[in-house]
Amino acid sequence: MIIVIQCKDQVGLVAAISGALAKENINIISMREHVDKEENRFFMRVEIEQYSDAQNLEEKIRNVLPTDAIIKVDPSPEKKIIVLVTKEYHCLADILIRNHFKTLGASVQCVIGNHITLENICDRFDIPFHFISHEEKDKVAFEEELQNAIGAYNYDYLVLAKFMRILSPEFVTYFPTQIINIHHSFLPAFIGANPYRKAFERGVKLIGATAHFVTNDLDEGPIIAQQIIPVNHTFTASGMMKAGKEIETAVLARALQLVFDDRVFVYKNKTVVFE
Repeated sequence: MIIVIQCKDQVGLVAAISGALAKENINIISMREHVDKEENRFFMRVEIEQYSDAQNLEEKIRNVLPTDAIIKVDPSPEKKIIVLVTKEYHCLADILIRNHFKTLGASVQCVIGNHITLENICDRFDIPFHFISHEEKDKVAFEEELQNAIGAYNYDYLVLAKFMRILSPEFVTYFPTQIINIHHSFLPAFIGANPYRKAFERGVKLIGATAHFVTNDLDEGPIIAQQIIPVNHTFTASGMMKAGKEIETAVLARALQLVFDDRVFVYKNKTVVFE
């Protein structure tokens, strides 16, 4: 069972939380904590032995915390996700394979695409696919259709697995810290189409990827995971794109694992991540 806590920092929090657990005769398996001194903010993730009454335990822990505390006891052990895609398959394929073999840490409820391209791979894994075209309609109408499709399912997170549409602030606001995106780490350089071709032409020596929560500030949401790899003059443009797709897949997989394990805390535009 997992307990996650975020609150204003004060002296004695670790002792108070440990004491509340001890009074219930609960054994602590692992405990991680961090204090952001600039924000005077306390973060903790505790793994405990199974306990029968999560609601009762939450009340007892809340009684020893500051009034602003955000606490979750026993978050859902398997999250539910909806995946949004366009045409690129690499991130989606990895998610579907992990989902099929039950190593994702979540269950895929459906896939929504603004092109029909990836319907076939979803059919192979018996995952519902919804095609919602963005063409011949304005953004408001497109996002209304998108939201209606999403609303038909239970979900914890939306995963943008190379979903190549910019979502409006109104849409994003409806899903606070629930949308996870993956993109190449060249930004703000090489914006627009064909970033790897542009990076190849510029002769870059590092490529990478960033997974982050989506906010109203385009590609500037709280970062969950990042990674880079070196490249050199021997890489062709296609070779650089292949390497880029591989690192995008790996970084998104890592970010999702961290989020699904309740290891990521969001405060303002930053994250605390207990690896």
